[in-house]
Amino acid sequence: MPLEKRHVSMKIFQENIDKQFEFNQGKNLFYNGILNSLRFSPETLNAIEKIDLIDADAESLLIDYLTDRSVQEFCKINQYYTFDKQAHLILRSLYVDLFTNIKKRDASIESIAEKHYDNLIKWLQETNSFAEKIYTSKGEIIESVACSEYSPDLQLEILQIDIGQIIEPVLDIGCGKQGSLVLFLRQKGIDAYGFDRFAYSDAALTNSDWFEFNYGKDKWGTITSNLGFSNHFQHHHFRNDGNFIDYAKKYMDILSSVKIGGSFHYAPDLPFVEQYLDKDKYQLTKHSIGNYEFKSTRIKRLT
Repeated sequence: MPLEKRHVSMKIFQENIDKQFEFNQGKNLFYNGILNSLRFSPETLNAIEKIDLIDADAESLLIDYLTDRSVQEFCKINQYYTFDKQAHLILRSLYVDLFTNIKKRDASIESIAEKHYDNLIKWLQETNSFAEKIYTSKGEIIESVACSEYSPDLQLEILQIDIGQIIEPVLDIGCGKQGSLVLFLRQKGIDAYGFDRFAYSDAALTNSDWFEFNYGKDKWGTITSNLGFSNHFQHHHFRNDGNFIDYAKKYMDILSSVKIGGSFHYAPDLPFVEQYLDKDKYQLTKHSIGNYEFKSTRIKRLT
């Protein structure tokens, strides 16, 4: 297929994929009888008729796109969903199976759709078991979580950071898709980097999970995380089935990656773990944030 024609086809298929996600947006996978509600949109049915027009390379790219969009949609429903590399691989395999079954044409579109959505439900049960407990009693539609990126000025105010005194390099954990704080600091001539599971591809921004990111040792002058890592740590700490042990280990990894004299700034604060820090090694400072119940924390590494 000529490159130009393939590009047009890819664009059309991606638009149809976006419309499919809009079609089922917010539907609760654990609602009783949801499989009767989940189905392919008219745009998807139209795209299925043209699926043989795309070659193997284009199909692989579309499967990648489907996988990424699916993870993003799940996280719009619940920001605390976590999907590691293995979860991504399994999810991708579900979409590979979907394409294969559609192209085989051995079953009706309705049965293919039902099998696919049933596989998605099982995948979510296995990767985030707490979801079933939360949403089984909920309605058919779940409202998306409002997760917006805060302005750089507001983040600096919350985290009590004076950019005139900031120690480089800077790492922003969970920097957001736009990486607004990182780009703001770099415009000021500060050596700053960030990562987020949905970050745009950029020389200073990395698409990564905080469990997979390599922080290094004695590397960062300043680490920031506003309503990111510590927010999720807190969530897992108070959950009966939470992954709090791995969060505690990663918390200490982050502190070990800070240079002597450097600091880790985050909000909300984590009193349940901060109380155990070695006072000879770390200096703890907290700040109230307006009328919020939580505080921001600065941990300076002393030795």
